[in-house]
Amino acid sequence: MKEKFSTKVAVLAVAALALAAMFAAPALAKDALVVANIYDARSLDPIVQNEVAASNSICHINETLIDLTDDGNPVPLLAETFEQLDSTTYKFNLRKGVKFHNGDPFTAADVLYTIERAKSPLGSAIKQYPEVIESAEAPDDHTVIIKIKYPFTPFWGTIAHTSLAIVNKRAVEEKGDLYPLEPVGTGPFQFKEWVKNDRLTLERFDDYWGKKPEYKTLVIRSIPESVNRTIELETGAIDIAFRIPVSDVSRVKDHKDLDVIGGFEHSVTYMGFNCEKEPWSNPKVREAIALALDLNGARHAVFRGTGKTPVSIVPPTIKYTDKDLPAPKRDLEKAKQLLKEAGVKLPLKAEIWSNSYKPRVDLAQIFQAQLKEVGIEVEAKVLEWGAYLDGLKRGEHDMYIVGWVISSVDPDGIFSGIVHTNGGSNYSRFFNKEVDALIDKGKTMPDGPEREAVYKELQKLVAEHRPMIFLYNEENFFGVNKNVQNFHPSPRGYHNVTGVTFK
Repeated sequence: MKEKFSTKVAVLAVAALALAAMFAAPALAKDALVVANIYDARSLDPIVQNEVAASNSICHINETLIDLTDDGNPVPLLAETFEQLDSTTYKFNLRKGVKFHNGDPFTAADVLYTIERAKSPLGSAIKQYPEVIESAEAPDDHTVIIKIKYPFTPFWGTIAHTSLAIVNKRAVEEKGDLYPLEPVGTGPFQFKEWVKNDRLTLERFDDYWGKKPEYKTLVIRSIPESVNRTIELETGAIDIAFRIPVSDVSRVKDHKDLDVIGGFEHSVTYMGFNCEKEPWSNPKVREAIALALDLNGARHAVFRGTGKTPVSIVPPTIKYTDKDLPAPKRDLEKAKQLLKEAGVKLPLKAEIWSNSYKPRVDLAQIFQAQLKEVGIEVEAKVLEWGAYLDGLKRGEHDMYIVGWVISSVDPDGIFSGIVHTNGGSNYSRFFNKEVDALIDKGKTMPDGPEREAVYKELQKLVAEHRPMIFLYNEENFFGVNKNVQNFHPSPRGYHNVTGVTFK
């Protein structure tokens, strides 16, 4: 018994000495950055995705030919210089000495291969690539000429989109179906491990051509529950928490070790209708839903007065937005009258889908109560992000709440993506020839008053037809440990943290 007691004392003494030494020793430079996002990427293959969760990971692994500043101007990335030769021809002079994570040199052949994949059925997430790009050729290993089919004003934003990040041909072909799980790029971080719906671990690529990160390991965690992101930030388990809920902002601000950074993205969150499905195919029903909702009151309740209630599909941070469009005002009697004129038999049962992002869940529940007042009985259905997108693509929904963020300041990124008949994310299944024609016209016009007039007409038409109801422009809040420096949230919705340093 005495021997066991002595052993325990010795162990405790050693532990105490180790603890004292740890606190007495000078602090070592922090070598890992842990960030928390709401949800995980669905794939790490650039060309099969068009979502901010994936972009947030891919932008650290792969790189595009050019990047955009927050105000939409093109700047060099893998292309050291670039120029527009004529209305449909662009030339890119590629950087020399760039390596992929597998050691292969980056050449024009990889650019051509990436564009070829983008134009194939695999690239269906972004339908503009086969519609816009006519050809790409390489006069030599470090020059690429891209020819487009017609003048296309949003070209720079399209080339800078993470779905067109350059991939390594040998890696894609050797890994086959495993490539989306084990990506290879030229970026500042290389893939190490991915535990789906938990964490993605990346390691600094020491042969990176540009300025290398000061820390070695980047961990991107998936934490859907907002309260858990806040708690883990407070405990120091994470360094940066994306989308701190409004209810926690004061709590984080008051914490001695934490800061809050806020700002608006190029985004709008909306509730869309399945316009191919009765009774949502009837514009009177869609208008009745809009009149039955108290949008301002719902936003104030969920976001405690922060953010904005939009009148347009084009967010106020984007050029050509029309802030003067009329906002729908709640009118229950008129809503009931429109439902009657549309021949809707009450009570009408329906579903509102959302993913697990709490503000959207809360809004769906508020709308559930408000719509009951006009005889519409709604089930607020919460789905996991991947299942949610899959269901929307199959058209199984009635109504759905989703956000749309564009990575440039050009409104074509909104209209071509979620409104055009051929839009890759037209989950409202809204098909209108007049609207399509204006979208097709607008993207070919040079910037100026005439182009602005086209986009203002488009905003008016979408507001009148109501394939969706604009819910909010969210003011986003990021919780940051005070030791973190040089974190700059982007209005594009995904955030490159390569330049982050620690005090």
